[in-house]
Amino acid sequence: MNHPYDDIIDLPHHVSKRHPQMSMYNRAAQFAPFAALTEHDAAITEAARLTDAEHELSESDAEVLNRKLEYILQNLKDNISVEVEYFQPDDKKEGGSYRTKTGYVKKSDPLAGNLVMDDGSLIQIRYIKDIKGNCFDEPTF
Repeated sequence: MNHPYDDIIDLPHHVSKRHPQMSMYNRAAQFAPFAALTEHDAAITEAARLTDAEHELSESDAEVLNRKLEYILQNLKDNISVEVEYFQPDDKKEGGSYRTKTGYVKKSDPLAGNLVMDDGSLIQIRYIKDIKGNCFDEPTF
């Protein structure tokens, strides 16, 4: 049976005398996947990243928290050591994460709504969920 390529099937592989042979690395590179979507991997990773939803405080918990904040702000000069639990909203997507900061409150910035901690970090008052410390007698607060 005759095939259309029978006349060339046994010929030797052509090697150019003008052009150098391509390296195996360069030959493989031409078959690499096309990277038209350069940000695609980053977008997939970002979409897979989980965030927590912010939980609202009950009225009684909010009242206790307000009393604790007032106490701390009235006694700033005493450098009261506290552990502040707060919600940090995510910059890129809905939700965020709960964080804890330990130290003492250096000052309050009422216009910006921030507490300034001893290490210079800022905590937005509206995101504070709880404050713990040795100075708080739980039945009083």
